[in-house]
Amino acid sequence: MLVLARKKDESILIGDNIEIVITDITEDKVKIGIEAPRHMKIFRKELLEQIQDENIKSAGAKVDLSALRKTKI
Repeated sequence: MLVLARKKDESILIGDNIEIVITDITEDKVKIGIEAPRHMKIFRKELLEQIQDENIKSAGAKVDLSALRKTKI
């Protein structure tokens, strides 16, 4: 892991087309802005992990497929 110190309004460049800007710093929070191409997906890690955990739980759930087959649409 690379650790960098940055001040407010300073930035970090990743590759040729991603810029991370420090927009605000408070006691226990750092706000960042991310400039990246629209096709790049950017997620908050904790939310992505939560979605993955829910998907795993759902995949393990027992479903009565015979009841679903009997249902008319």
